[in-house]
Amino acid sequence: MAAIIGTVALVLSGCAAPAEDGSLRIYAAASLRNAFDDLVEGFAAAHPDIPVAPVVYDGSSTLATQILESAPADVFASADETTMASVVDAGLGSDPVRFATNTLVLVVPEGNPAGLAGLADVAEPEVSFVRCADEVPCGSAALRLLDAAGVDAEPVSLEQNVTAVVTKVAAGEADAGLVYGTDAMAEPRVATISVPGSDDVVNHYPIVAVDPDDPAAALFVAYVLSAAGRAVLASYGFGTP
Repeated sequence: MAAIIGTVALVLSGCAAPAEDGSLRIYAAASLRNAFDDLVEGFAAAHPDIPVAPVVYDGSSTLATQILESAPADVFASADETTMASVVDAGLGSDPVRFATNTLVLVVPEGNPAGLAGLADVAEPEVSFVRCADEVPCGSAALRLLDAAGVDAEPVSLEQNVTAVVTKVAAGEADAGLVYGTDAMAEPRVATISVPGSDDVVNHYPIVAVDPDDPAAALFVAYVLSAAGRAVLASYGFGTP
């Protein structure tokens, strides 16, 4: 990647392929979509000399696999630290920093047609329940929450990112799903049911510059961690790290 910040030259580590058009490439967990769209807009206004490519959003585990296979990511923001570790342990980036937290809620279609009252109800055989796949951060968190509550629920589908879970519930294709509170806030077609114990299952979101010597990536990470960045994240319901 070639980006000029003042007179600072970008030094590539060779660990990740550069973006062909020189744009800053950001890979971020699907649950960050709305917040990061705003963060990128604010960053672009503050640094008009740094072109930013459209952010790549997906499940953190999917993004990590792509990065490990040489996808041209300059910044990676994961929904959990385990997934981030798989990238950093491979020599891509160093010293990831926590920048946000998130917790799970139970969502049902608007009007709650199945009449669910709480998490235990998703174990009923007539209830269609969806969640993220086990290897995805929201799926791992859902498993921990269900286990802590003593609920043995068989999902009708396992999705690769939290957006897919919200979309299915909002469309009435499932009676309920476990998603991050931030995603529930962003979707008006679902109703939220709080889950006791969810505060004990917290996902910590880390961010890293994939090439530690990339000044543009470092500037974006710094912007996310700044007061302005934290204000954007808070406006979308993310907690502080």
